[in-house]
Amino acid sequence: MLKRLIYQQFFFYIGLLTVKIISSTYRIKVIKPEIELNVLKRGQVPIYASWHQRFFTGITFFARRKPISIMISQSRDGELISRIVNQLGMHTVRGSSSRGGGKALDEICEMAHRGCRIGHIVDGPRGPFGVVKPGLVRIAQYSGMPIIPTVISNERNWVFNSWDSFMVPKPFSRVIIRFGDEIYVPKKLQGPAFEKKRFSIEDTLKKLYAETDLLWEIPSKIKEIFNHV
Repeated sequence: MLKRLIYQQFFFYIGLLTVKIISSTYRIKVIKPEIELNVLKRGQVPIYASWHQRFFTGITFFARRKPISIMISQSRDGELISRIVNQLGMHTVRGSSSRGGGKALDEICEMAHRGCRIGHIVDGPRGPFGVVKPGLVRIAQYSGMPIIPTVISNERNWVFNSWDSFMVPKPFSRVIIRFGDEIYVPKKLQGPAFEKKRFSIEDTLKKLYAETDLLWEIPSKIKEIFNHV
């Protein structure tokens, strides 16, 4: 028991320190920040929708957008991640499609109605990669809040051998965070119409990620983005 506790504490502090140190070196630029601002001006809160693959960069970026809640699985890995993001100031809701999802959905919708922004990893915690699971659509449907596709694209990455080829940007990398147009989900949507909406959001995210990743191949565009004040 003591050995396990020491093991957990070691990886918690190492993980937290790693996130803070590496993230502090990134140069981040946001494309279309007005999309987020317009949602907030209407008295709503955004549901940021992103892939699990690029989650590392988003941890500290979205931790600055308090108050914010994020759903994290009840797995052992999820416990470590939950502790780290809690330490960074986020509110975590534990649950996923495979375990504790119903209760977590109710809690996260309640947080949205209290004015708490929502971060959601659309294909976590185990994939398939890039597939939007129904949970995102239900959060938007039940809360009445808009989904903002949130694409994270990094200049240089370490790529891990995981189900989604998880990426950690190398120190001092430039990072683009791009907001897509807000998406609303009707409250009574169900059946084939629900699935059509889920697939439409998935397709939108895939296209935005592909378009944003291609920007790194256009030096003039990258210069314009990062020199823009």
